Amino acid sequence: MMPQLHDSRNRGRGDAASSAHKDGFERIFGIETEYGLSVTGTARATDAGQVAMMMFQPIVQRARSTNTYLENGSRLYLDIGSHPEYATAEARTPGAALLADAAGEHTMRDLALDTQRRLRDTVDLHATIHLFKNNADSAGHSFGCHENYLVRRGVQLKAIETQLLPFLITRQILTGAGRYTDGHWTVTQRAAFVDETVSSATTRSRPMINTRDEPHADPESFRRLHVIIGDSNRSQWATVMKLAMTHLVLCTMEWGARSGSPTGLEHLALADPVDANLAVDADGADAWLVLADGTMMTALAMQRRMLDAVATFADGFHDEIAASFDGDPFMTLDDVLDEWRTGLDALAAHEWTALADRVDWACKRHVMAGIEARGAVDPMRMRQLDLDYHDIANGVLYGSLVRHHRMRALCTNEQIEDAVTTPPPDTRAVLRGAFVRHALGAPVTWACDWTQLKITTPVKDEIMLLDPFDADGGAPFARIIREVDASRAADSAV
Repeated sequence: MMPQLHDSRNRGRGDAASSAHKDGFERIFGIETEYGLSVTGTARATDAGQVAMMMFQPIVQRARSTNTYLENGSRLYLDIGSHPEYATAEARTPGAALLADAAGEHTMRDLALDTQRRLRDTVDLHATIHLFKNNADSAGHSFGCHENYLVRRGVQLKAIETQLLPFLITRQILTGAGRYTDGHWTVTQRAAFVDETVSSATTRSRPMINTRDEPHADPESFRRLHVIIGDSNRSQWATVMKLAMTHLVLCTMEWGARSGSPTGLEHLALADPVDANLAVDADGADAWLVLADGTMMTALAMQRRMLDAVATFADGFHDEIAASFDGDPFMTLDDVLDEWRTGLDALAAHEWTALADRVDWACKRHVMAGIEARGAVDPMRMRQLDLDYHDIANGVLYGSLVRHHRMRALCTNEQIEDAVTTPPPDTRAVLRGAFVRHALGAPVTWACDWTQLKITTPVKDEIMLLDPFDADGGAPFARIIREVDASRAADSAV
C-alpha cells in the first residue's frame, strides 16, 4: 500500500546529535518552487486545474495522493491554486541545493511533457503545455519560490527584520528574475506582490519572511528561516549565489549573536522595507533607500556594506566558514566572495550587460535590447519572450542562450539526471530516500514526511529523524529497513 502523507510538525525536544551543530557554521538549505501552468493550442479553453490533476495522475497511481516524497528525498505535490510544487530535499551546501532544484525542474518537465502527449492523444493534436518557473502570470496572480535555511536560535527575529531584510531586498540586484510589464522592465517578480515584512501568515498576506516556527529539527537549537521574498531563477548561478550569499550573512549574524560583538550589519534597518523593495524593483542598484535613522543609501551601497561586513568576518574565521562549503560541487567560500564583488563592481560601472550570462534580469533585458535595436518594440512580443524564458516545458529562449554560451550552466545533464533519484549527501534526505526506495513495491503500508518514517502493516514501526545533518540513522533506521525488506521477501516466497 502506498503512503497517505501529511505535513510534519515539531515533535519532541530534539537530541544531542542535532544540537552538536548548534555552534558551528554548517547549514541546511532547501528550495520550494511553485510552477505556473497554462495550456494553448486547443480548440476550446482548457482548464489549468484539470490539466494539473492530469499531470499528477502518475503520482496518484504511485502514492494514492497528489502529495508524495521521492527517492531523492524531495517532496512533490499539487499546491493550492493548482500549482505543481517541488520542495527539494535537505542539502548541506548551496551547490547541492542547486542540483536538487535542477532535479525538480527535470521532474516537472517530464510530468508536463508526458501530460502533453496524453492531451494530444485525447483532446487536441496541437495541445501545448507551458510550465513556468517564474512568479507572476498575465492575470496578475503570483506564486512563489521559497528558500529555507536552518538558523541558530540565538539570532533574534528583530535582527532578522533589521539586518537580514535589508540584505534580502537589495540582493535582488544580482538575483532578481526581472519582468516585462506595463511597457518597462523591473528587477524582480515578487516585489509587486509582497505586502508585509515578517509574518506567520501564508495565504491572507505575502510577507517577505514567514515566521511560522517549524524547524523540522531540534527546536531548542534551531529555527527554520522561510524566505518568501525571492524570485524563481532560471539562472543556476543566481540560484546558488542567492543561497550562498544569504548563508554568509546568516553566519555573520549567528556569530554576532553568540559573541555579542558588532558585525557591521547593524544600523542598516530600513524605514519602510516594503517601499524599499518596490524601489529596488523599479530602479535596481541605483534605487535610493531610506534607513530607519533617516539617512539614505543606494541599493548598491547597501550591498557593498553587506559584502564588506561578511568579508571582514570571513577573514577572521576563514577555515571554519570554508568548511561549510566542503563537498559543494560548484562554489567555495572564496568563489562566492569573488563573484559577489565582481557583480557589484559591474553594476557600479553601469556595465550590467557584463552580467547577462548569469543574472536573469540582465540576461532578458540584454536580449530584448538587441531586439529593440533591430526595429519597433512590440510589447506583446516582449511579454511572450519573457514568459518563454521561464517555460521549462516548451520554452526555447533559455535553452538557446545556454547552448550558445550566453547563459552560464553550472550543472551537467549527468549531474541533474543523477540528482533526480539520488538525495543530497550527508543529510537525513539519504535516509528518507532510501526508505522510499525500499518501500515502493513492497507489501507494506507506509508513510513519511520531513521528520518521520512509518510502516503500519504488516508490522507497526515508526522512527523520528529530528537531526537533519544525520545521514546514518543508526540502529532504528536499519531496523525499519529490515522490516520493509522482510515483508518483500515474505511476499516473494508465497
